Amino acid sequence: MTNGLGNPLPPPPPPPSLTKNEAKNTAKTKTTKQDARIPKRSAGQPTLEYIIRNAYESGYSDIHLGVGEVPRMRDRGEMALTDYPKTDRKTFMSWLHEILSEEEVHKFETTLEFDGATQYDFARVRINIFDTLKGPALVMRLIPLKILTLDQLNLPPVFRDISDHHKGLILVTGPTGSGKSTTMAAMVDYINTEHAKHIITIEDPIEFVHQSRRSLVKQREVGINTLKFDNALKAALREDPDIILVGEMRDRDTVNTALKAAQTGHLVMGTLHTNSAIKTIERILTLYTAEEQDAMRVAIAESLVAVISQGLCRTTDGKRAAYHDILVNTETMKDYIKSSKYEDMHNLMQQGEYDGMNTTNQSLFELYEEGRISEETALERSPTPNEMAMMLRGRV
Repeated sequence: MTNGLGNPLPPPPPPPSLTKNEAKNTAKTKTTKQDARIPKRSAGQPTLEYIIRNAYESGYSDIHLGVGEVPRMRDRGEMALTDYPKTDRKTFMSWLHEILSEEEVHKFETTLEFDGATQYDFARVRINIFDTLKGPALVMRLIPLKILTLDQLNLPPVFRDISDHHKGLILVTGPTGSGKSTTMAAMVDYINTEHAKHIITIEDPIEFVHQSRRSLVKQREVGINTLKFDNALKAALREDPDIILVGEMRDRDTVNTALKAAQTGHLVMGTLHTNSAIKTIERILTLYTAEEQDAMRVAIAESLVAVISQGLCRTTDGKRAAYHDILVNTETMKDYIKSSKYEDMHNLMQQGEYDGMNTTNQSLFELYEEGRISEETALERSPTPNEMAMMLRGRV
């Protein structure tokens, strides 16, 4: 700019610097304005951190909160009512602001869904928020920061043999809440301790956090470290991995890429929501047309290392124990998979103790013989209760 004579004007003087007190007051004013937008909890309502800490110390696995509902906890598989007051909307929204940023709260209010995770000094928490008829609701899964080892989880020795493979496909399956993530974390921890590998995980969200030891571990969370699951999986093949952990084998594209990785010299670990090892193979095949299934059977037979199907049941001492349906892909099993001989596959699992195989019924029966579960629990959890009843009566 110039003055009336055409000469340039001198630069404006710098703004006066704020004193420490003025700067502090300005920051305080900004914080106060932000805080004013955040709803306050109603009288008598605890903080969310208090609820989470109490739940963790009580050994609960999940926390269920919702507007118009009394908070409930998942106690070793069963829903338990608490003494907390009924949740009102103001309190619920204040809880969201405890664990989410403004942008994340806005995202939930816009899409009515939110998936994520947060961490405290005592536990990591997986978060799912959704809208319901009564109002918004929140479910949190408590994940210990300490990763339990294969020994601490009392898992069979075959889990080590499976984890020692250098290439192929390992599937850990089971319904929600069956301990799949805990088992997978223990297997990755074993590899991390025993082998010098490059491990890449693609998760939605990240649950257990691994520290690199003998192995180099890189964890990526969908929505934070990568925009799309499929992109991250395909990119992983160009990131010099030895092992790729896939959070969930969610569709045929994921299965195709996982099989490609397994066939090109990588070890791929993934999960599926199936209740038995054999049904897992059937489930994968249903993703393909009838014309494609023969080729896929061959691809699965050639790539598969093992399928571990897992469940959790309540023990006689009030804790929980895992039971397993384990299929190990021996040469004989490979032939049965290619030929779709499902009954022969089941029989081989029953007789394949030497290779580390067993069926769900055999696993439950072993827990019963050890006195860890009752006869009723064994029958309730069995996929074939009639066969289980005969085993319990010594007829099988």
